[in-house]
Amino acid sequence: MQDYEPLAARIISPERQQPQSFTDAREAVEALKALYARNTRFLIDAFVALAGGAPIEGRYRAFYPQVSIETGSYGLTDSRLSYGHVTTPGEYATAISRPDLFEDYLVTQLSLLIKNHGVAVTVGESETPIPLHFAFGENTHVEADLAALSDVPLRDIFDTPDLSTTDDMIANGDFEPEPGKPQPLAPFTAQRVDYSLARLSHYTATSASHFQNFVLFTNYQFYVDEFCAFAREAMANGGDGYTAFVEPGNVITRAGAIEPDEGSRRMPQMPAYHLKRDDNSGITLVNIGVGPSNAKTITDHIAVLRPHAWLMLGHCAGLRNSQKLGDYVLAHAYVREDHVLDDDLPVWVPIPALAEVQLALEEAVAEVTGLEGYELKRVMRTGTVATIDNRNWELSPQSGPVKRLSQSRAIALDMESATIAANGFRFRVPYGTLLCVSDRPLHGELKLPGMATAFYTTQVRQHLHIGIKAVQKLSSMPPERLHSRKLRSFYETAFQ
Repeated sequence: MQDYEPLAARIISPERQQPQSFTDAREAVEALKALYARNTRFLIDAFVALAGGAPIEGRYRAFYPQVSIETGSYGLTDSRLSYGHVTTPGEYATAISRPDLFEDYLVTQLSLLIKNHGVAVTVGESETPIPLHFAFGENTHVEADLAALSDVPLRDIFDTPDLSTTDDMIANGDFEPEPGKPQPLAPFTAQRVDYSLARLSHYTATSASHFQNFVLFTNYQFYVDEFCAFAREAMANGGDGYTAFVEPGNVITRAGAIEPDEGSRRMPQMPAYHLKRDDNSGITLVNIGVGPSNAKTITDHIAVLRPHAWLMLGHCAGLRNSQKLGDYVLAHAYVREDHVLDDDLPVWVPIPALAEVQLALEEAVAEVTGLEGYELKRVMRTGTVATIDNRNWELSPQSGPVKRLSQSRAIALDMESATIAANGFRFRVPYGTLLCVSDRPLHGELKLPGMATAFYTTQVRQHLHIGIKAVQKLSSMPPERLHSRKLRSFYETAFQ
């Protein structure tokens, strides 16, 4: 075994790049991409050499690129826009990961900063090391190649993921910069982004590059089956504006094709399906299964991709005597008894309905069902949805949950919707909920096997097509209209 301990204090890094200023956002992003590619390549090359038997010469380290801005004025900003400007004069910065993946997003954010404040943005190197695991990308299992380094702790010669820099303090409003340090430009740190990209690949069995800007969540496989049928028909008929359909294992069917390209099919915990457009305005569907824990987990990670909206489509218990099986519930308020977000977002924080999303959902229900006005009320009710973490709540004493549900004016109950909406509020991602009543436990109408099969057969297709139509309506809106000022706090990051 090589005696590497005296070498651990010797840091081996690529030559530090001098900061560059840009007044063109695309040129700035190209500089970020070049710097990131150089620094990750340095780490990969060092690891490959050591795994091949090269001697350890020190600790190998490279840093994330950084973009920063300094302004002495408040700027001339469009007061209608919820992002693209800093709240007070000063210095702001953020480390950047995967600028190739976030290229269009970064160009948009930096263009607004340059325009609104009339200053250049600066690209350089941050003080945050790139962990070796993240340098390889989201689908790499570094440990599998460590035979030649089995006697050497990896963290002694490379930087590894640091949980102290992967928190949500910025998004939660708890972050306070150290004296003399810049304030954050973005809601997530670079390591937090990389952590979520890796988790997304693990949980959904699809690459983060396939995710679209509009996401549907569901809690039943029936919706997945219908979405796959819809997507495959679209591909066979030339795409109808969509360019590809991606299934778990990154199995791709391209527009105009019937059979997919080769891929490795793997069914993960929360499989994702992507009906893609060239500008990322397509639809991603994720089957999150049942429960608030899954709902929080997946939205924690999808949030770093900065989608334009996410919607919950699923089944619920109808709580009113006037509701029928198959009726729709459009949530305009939430009772949060899921508890998974209590430490991040206090339960006293209201989760407002977003007008653009509500209108898109209501219009989609009207168009798909052919009903409007007062007649629409026969199949859809707007009101409060309660989300709980106890699937067998019906077994509790009726004086407990039933009384609270009545006091809250709830009209439906499920285990995911409030979690998804609350995390949308927390991460500034527009959200909405349209549920379908699949049982009425307070009135003795529980799903029996035969009833359930008939219900799913007749109702899931219509419900899914309503969700698809609502997403298409939202995707036709300018992003600056969709990203509501309701989701912004007093002191926000400039990046959306």
